[in-house]
Amino acid sequence: MTEADYDLDDAYQIKGPEDARRVYGEWAENYDQSFGAAWGYIAPREIAAILKAEVPATAEILDIGAGTGLVAESLRGLTVDALDITPEMLEIARGKGLYRKLMVGDLTKTLEIPDASYDAVISCGTFTHGHVGPECFPELLRITRPGAVFACGTIGPVLDGVGFGSALARLVAHGRITPIAWRDIPIYEGADHPHKDDRGLVMVFRKL
Repeated sequence: MTEADYDLDDAYQIKGPEDARRVYGEWAENYDQSFGAAWGYIAPREIAAILKAEVPATAEILDIGAGTGLVAESLRGLTVDALDITPEMLEIARGKGLYRKLMVGDLTKTLEIPDASYDAVISCGTFTHGHVGPECFPELLRITRPGAVFACGTIGPVLDGVGFGSALARLVAHGRITPIAWRDIPIYEGADHPHKDDRGLVMVFRKL
């Protein structure tokens, strides 16, 4: 399979970190064109707008699952670092000059990032089928400062199927985060494909 052959259904078939690294590594070179543009993928813009309304201009932001930098394109002028499991995707992002720092990292493991490093975390396309589940939230809370804002996108089937609701409820009950505000967003716009009417959910909360 060449990079031109991949689409959303292939991404939804990913089974864990190594599979993600392989698929996105092969897809990286034309991901922005074959998916971002061709599918009218506006979720990165929508989630970025939600975060921008919640953080000051001085915030240090971590974009997890940053990929080719589609989220950062809507965060111009802010301080954003990128974290992704796929070096090839980050190389595409590097060429856009949008990030202060780019880091290869696996969200299912301990990150090589000091405690209390960030004021916000943003994510688009990471918490989805076969990618990353809620088990990474304690590590993300470790690397963020008190009051840090999280704006992380997901979709309904994943939310219900891999324990996001219960995991987040435990963090709220234990006083780790504020109650979740859920925002409904369009994922695609202006393109005709089987997923064109799909909706996304953005979980917005703060670290306590």
